[in-house]
Amino acid sequence: MRRIGPLALLALLLGVASGSAARAAAPTAEEVEARLVAGRRPAADIARDAGRKPAEVVAFLGIEPGMTVVDLIAAGGYYTEVLSWAVGPEGKVYAQNTRFSLELRGGANDAALSARLAEDRLPNVERLDRELGTLGLAPGSVDAAITALNFHDVYNGSGPEAADAFLASVYAFLAPGGVLGIVDHAGGVGDDEALHRIDEALAVAAAQRAGFAVEATSAILRNDEDDHTRSVFAEGLRGATDRFVLRLRKPLP
Repeated sequence: MRRIGPLALLALLLGVASGSAARAAAPTAEEVEARLVAGRRPAADIARDAGRKPAEVVAFLGIEPGMTVVDLIAAGGYYTEVLSWAVGPEGKVYAQNTRFSLELRGGANDAALSARLAEDRLPNVERLDRELGTLGLAPGSVDAAITALNFHDVYNGSGPEAADAFLASVYAFLAPGGVLGIVDHAGGVGDDEALHRIDEALAVAAAQRAGFAVEATSAILRNDEDDHTRSVFAEGLRGATDRFVLRLRKPLP
């Protein structure tokens, strides 16, 4: 886990006290982009970047070289690879998937992640093929986590109680001052379960119940042309939905 220096710790303390989103040594999107460009990322991933803006998201969450990070419900590992290059050789990334996620679409996610990590191509990545409540990560051992386009499935598919338990488990393994990023399809208008969406307010409330400070929300992936009434898989909308990005912080003692 990355160690916070005294100046950075002071800035973190002041930021929490004042409600400021600013953090010492926070990377810029340009700095993150440079790391991604230098990485040997697959062409298929790069083709998705325009809709996902990974450098901007990673910078917004404050993920730096040397950090220990978890990609929650990593699926085929798009963000796993982004995080791998972002934290660099001194960092560590856990790619977590549930059994359901790995078996989805005939095991497509399992195959994709296996191919991505074959021949130790991303040596700072470790798979965690475990359920959300049994990850085996030591309390306070992780600097940051992200779950991209998954929280709606946890909340809608298993209910608010399961979503609360999921967030509680993340809260436990994050270090004090650690960050959880939630990226998801904005909803709140129609049948969100059928549309694969979630009202941002529900995600915020769940995070607060778990003890997180809702530090900031970003417009990085907002799309005003999406009125939240169509399925995220609808023709012409897939990959371009209106998405919120939350930065949630585990408070310092």
